[in-house]
Formats: sequence, structure tokens, C-alpha cells
Amino acid sequence: MAKDKDRIKKHVNIVNRKASFEYQFLDKYTAGIMLMGTEIKSIREGKVNMQDGYCVFQKDELWLHNMHIATYTEGTHYNHEPMRARKLLLNKKELRKLEKGAEEQGVTIIPIRVFVSDRGFAKVEIALARGKKLYDKRQDIKEKDVKREMDRSGY
Repeated sequence: MAKDKDRIKKHVNIVNRKASFEYQFLDKYTAGIMLMGTEIKSIREGKVNMQDGYCVFQKDELWLHNMHIATYTEGTHYNHEPMRARKLLLNKKELRKLEKGAEEQGVTIIPIRVFVSDRGFAKVEIALARGKKLYDKRQDIKEKDVKREMDRSGY
């Protein structure tokens, strides 16, 4: 019984670390997700992979594709499909803003972070992002190295 309670985390915060290296964030939004019952249980266990995730507009609605939520181990035949498309919940003003921004050349909408709110709802932080060039990535690595050296030397 104690093991079951240890499995479910109180504060879920799953971050897509690869996204900040590959993309430059232009704007960030917090959106709700339409989930099935077993999906929220898997999210609370922390079994989410969103490295290849992206968002697409279909009929004035925003859908999240390629976000893998592992099947719930205790689920029966009611278990969910891990890679299914999930609808994101935003208000119309935010949707119009995102749609206008995504029409621009080289700009996409990607998930950055999945978390559970204080009220117990699963939320996704998405960003309007532009892909970085190779020299931008090199500059970021250089800045991280300089910061690390400064921290080590005690400045």
C-alpha cells in the first residue's frame, strides 16, 4: 500500500529540456489539456515524453501531437493510446494570437512543460518558437561555459 502512494508525485513538473536548446521562445502560454482518466494518472506518475511534441491548428482548434503519455499500469481495457492527439484548451484571443504567429515562416508551437496545477488539473506550457541556427547554439554553449567558470571561481 505504501508503494502505491510513493508512485504518485505531489508536484508534477516535467520539462522539455531539449526545446530550449533547439528553439528560441518568442511567446509562452499555459493551456489545459483534454485527457482521459488513465492519462492523468500516468501524468501524475511522471511518465510523459514530449521531446518530439508539436502543436497544429485544425478547424480553429489547437491540437498537441507526438506527446507520449505511457499507458497506466493499473488500467484495464479502458487504457488510452499513448501517442494520440490531444486538444489544448485556450481562450479565443490566445488562439488567434498563436495562429497569427504560427503563420510566420520558421515559427512553430511546441510544448515546453507539463505540470499539475494547484486544483489538480493537468496543464501544458506551450511556446511560440523559432528554430535556432548552429551559431546560435554555439553561442548558448559558450555562455553556459562562461557562467559555470564564474560560479566555480566564486564571482
